[in-house]
Amino acid sequence: MLFRKSMLLSILLMVALLFVSSFSAMAQNGEVEIFSWWTGGGEEEGLNALIELFNENYPNVEVINATVAGGAGSNAKAVLKTRMVGGNPPDSFQVHGGAELVNTYVETGLMEPITGLLEEWGVKDKFNQQILEMSSYEGEYYSVPVNVHRSNIMFYNKAVLEENNVEPPTDLASFKEALAKLDEAGVVPLSLGDTNKWPATQIFESLLVSTLGPDGYNGLWNGNTAADDPAVREALVHFNDIMQYVNEDHSALTWQDATQIMHEGEAGFNIMGDWAEGYMKTLGWTPGEEFGWMPVPESEGTFIVITDTFGLPKGAPNPENAKKWLKTIASVEGQDTFNPIKGSIPARLDADKSKYDPYLTSAMEDFAEDTLSPSIAHGSAAPEGFITALNDTINEFITTGDVDEAFENFQKNHEEYVQ
Repeated sequence: MLFRKSMLLSILLMVALLFVSSFSAMAQNGEVEIFSWWTGGGEEEGLNALIELFNENYPNVEVINATVAGGAGSNAKAVLKTRMVGGNPPDSFQVHGGAELVNTYVETGLMEPITGLLEEWGVKDKFNQQILEMSSYEGEYYSVPVNVHRSNIMFYNKAVLEENNVEPPTDLASFKEALAKLDEAGVVPLSLGDTNKWPATQIFESLLVSTLGPDGYNGLWNGNTAADDPAVREALVHFNDIMQYVNEDHSALTWQDATQIMHEGEAGFNIMGDWAEGYMKTLGWTPGEEFGWMPVPESEGTFIVITDTFGLPKGAPNPENAKKWLKTIASVEGQDTFNPIKGSIPARLDADKSKYDPYLTSAMEDFAEDTLSPSIAHGSAAPEGFITALNDTINEFITTGDVDEAFENFQKNHEEYVQ
């Protein structure tokens, strides 16, 4: 009888241990919340492919895909900031490398350093170091760059240009001539959707590179170029001239709407970051066939760079699973899964170029040779206060056309937020 009781207790103990073990395994696997603004064509598909890869590697971890719609994170950033300050961070979140990451979240003590993880995974030297440095602060790294985008790129509908005998421009003067010719033909010369303001600012930043050159443009952020440089005013003049040729309903449209206007044959040109290339592919276009591309006129030789990164917030509910996510996007497999769909190039140097289309291959070549410059509109070049002020300045300028007022406001904003 005593033997039977002993056996029964042993069996119950074993069952209890198995239950605890299974419960611990479930708790350890759990979930991971990934926060982003990737809801548009191309970017949503790229994110889903990345999540699918993560699920293959970690089948017992549930991915909570927390997205907030709004181009360039116009809405998501406000939601994220509220969550971070309120002590309710996601496990990992999309953030642009540079000032947006460092000033907003690193300097305020809201992020964990991940330098040790990059070293543990053996990937620290696999990234373009200028891009990786955009996630650094005081000798530590705080996020993993998953891609590289270019903002000073212009796409064009090849059929529209051919039908109207318009050649791709070689400089700003011939660009304005092309716009005027399309306008006379009853075609929208340049499609724009700036309901969120930043697409217009993005055009202006490209023109700043055109007039200042890469060193002059970079000098605005490192103290070597004065905000009252005549080339800044020149960029505003060019911007004002070009805005005469955009669709009248631009302020009511998103960047996707503007890209679609060109796709539908109603516009000749569209200045947009190369995430538009990923979107056009989802609409059925093939790079080099229906559409062509070129740097914004006179910005050749400069690559205005944007990098989307993910890091580890302090207080993340599932930090171990967040690290698994970071390891996935840091891998060459992760980068080669995501970027060909997104319309971006990898931040890693050892990507498989055969997986990338003609546009992205050309972007890789330019990225390797051009001077890299940070984007204002996408949070890399300047503090958030300056970006907000510049967006307002440009938005008002489109309405008033007052070059001198816009030039004065640019200087005031630069003095207040950058110097």
